[in-house]
Amino acid sequence: MNYLSQKKWSLKLIICACLSVLMLMTAAQVFAQDTAAQRIKQLENTLLEIQNELNRIKAESSQTTRKVEQIQETSVQTTKKVEQIQQASIPAEKKSFDFNGMSQKKIMLFFRGGYGRSDEHRNGVSLESRVAPVGAQDQADRHAWYTGAGFDFQLTKDTWGFIPKTEIHAELMFEYKQYGHGVQGNVFANEPTQLAGGAYNPRGVTVNQFTLTAAPKIKFNHFAEYKIRPWIIPAGLAIHVVSPPTESITVLEPGIMFAGGLEYNIWRDFFIGADARYQLTAGSLDGTKIGGMTVGGYIGIGF
Repeated sequence: MNYLSQKKWSLKLIICACLSVLMLMTAAQVFAQDTAAQRIKQLENTLLEIQNELNRIKAESSQTTRKVEQIQETSVQTTKKVEQIQQASIPAEKKSFDFNGMSQKKIMLFFRGGYGRSDEHRNGVSLESRVAPVGAQDQADRHAWYTGAGFDFQLTKDTWGFIPKTEIHAELMFEYKQYGHGVQGNVFANEPTQLAGGAYNPRGVTVNQFTLTAAPKIKFNHFAEYKIRPWIIPAGLAIHVVSPPTESITVLEPGIMFAGGLEYNIWRDFFIGADARYQLTAGSLDGTKIGGMTVGGYIGIGF
């Protein structure tokens, strides 16, 4: 009996031990599950915080993008306004040299030609001689034809900012005038001269004149939309060379030139124009008066 009782007691102890172990294992498992759940919850909270931060950053990025777009739109509008202001200011400031398609070249080479008229008949050592009034002594005509060329150098497009639509150019021009060819001269134009006892045999004399001028030229661009520019020369320096020379063998005479004209830009850098010029000389050149006028046209090329 004692043996059976001991066995029962041992069995109870074993059962109790097994139950205790099972309970410990169950408690450990429950504790592990709770810890895992807490970690999962923490991870979920961390992920939620990260997602919220990402959403905040995305929202701030969207706001920044919208601000950048607004700044760009403002910049574009400002640029358009500046361009409009510039375009609006062009007619008042730059129309004097924009010309609506007219050539804007600063230098122009022009070739002239036309009609000339002297204030008085030309006399000279080979035409009419008051010292030796012998020979044919014909007089050349007062009418002449002329040809010449020159340069226009642009100095300012708007009179140095004082007068809009008004250019100032420096003109350098030369011209050749011929009043007669084969005009029978005096005793000095006789072969041989009658002063040496020669027979009456007059030679033909060519009466001409060379003029070199330098002057300021004012061009008005008020009709630029029509590609038309009137211009004037208020006064310019002129140097005249006459042939035949005077009876005192003088050939040079200074003077003043006045001029006015009109030019038209026909195509690109090509111009046509018309002008009238008057050459004023003080008194006479040793008895020879060489002042006069010219009227004609010209062709110009800008470069």
